[in-house]
Amino acid sequence: MDGAMFSGIGLIIRFFMHRSHADLATSVMRALDTYRHAVGPDTLVWYPDAEGDWRRLDNSAWERTRQTLLDTSTHTFATLVDQPTRIVGFRFEYEGISLEEPGSFDDPRRACVASFWLPSTFLEKWGPGHARGLALELAAHLPFNSGYASLVFSRSEQPVGVVRQLNTLCFRHPGVDMFEHPVSWDIGTRIPGAYWLTFLGQPVLGELGGTEGLSARLTAPDTTVQQLPEDRAIVTLGLWPEAGDVDAGENLPAYRELARVLEPWLYHDSGTRFDPDFPPGDKRRWERRFLD
Repeated sequence: MDGAMFSGIGLIIRFFMHRSHADLATSVMRALDTYRHAVGPDTLVWYPDAEGDWRRLDNSAWERTRQTLLDTSTHTFATLVDQPTRIVGFRFEYEGISLEEPGSFDDPRRACVASFWLPSTFLEKWGPGHARGLALELAAHLPFNSGYASLVFSRSEQPVGVVRQLNTLCFRHPGVDMFEHPVSWDIGTRIPGAYWLTFLGQPVLGELGGTEGLSARLTAPDTTVQQLPEDRAIVTLGLWPEAGDVDAGENLPAYRELARVLEPWLYHDSGTRFDPDFPPGDKRRWERRFLD
């Protein structure tokens, strides 16, 4: 992979929950505590204020953040980072919504979303088993409908020219995620895609015939399906997350196999959000990168 782009790659662990934040508040707080324990309690030390300016996270700001997450009001937002100027570092993002009292522009398929970012150095230092273990710990706290862990390109905080290069590289390296936060606006209970770690909840896992039915459809030698509590599962595609390189013939067959199995339940952007640097045709092509 282009070394100039490597600074823009990390690992993301993300969960979608098609329910109201009021039902999730304590679960999200437990997941955040687990993440902070794993990365170090003094790692996440910046947050954006109401105007979007970065502020140091002192004790009073941390307490306000906790109260915000534990508040069961209709919409809840929280972002914590290690360094405001770092392209891919340690980062926690959460957006909680209400399905009972949606905003005027909310889609009924909107979901709460929790994202936990790790820099590539974390994966290199501790190894993939540690990262997978953390993902499972986080998953244990969250009543997810779907989720995943993947290498990820970060387009935020990047110069325009770099963003356009990333948009090109994503087709060469299909194992690197490009999803943006607004996917949660209409994902509902669908599955975001086929990833290194793919978390499946209800109703999709049930419609696949549970872990036994899913396992029977997956034949790649390094693919494993593990049953999780509460009728959920995790699919792991090999020991390490792979970027792939279609120019070198690395088209990630295990990822393609899982995508074909999940195709009837996969998320596709409804086209209501226009990105001039990633127009609908390109976005659709990227969503189907393992299918076409």
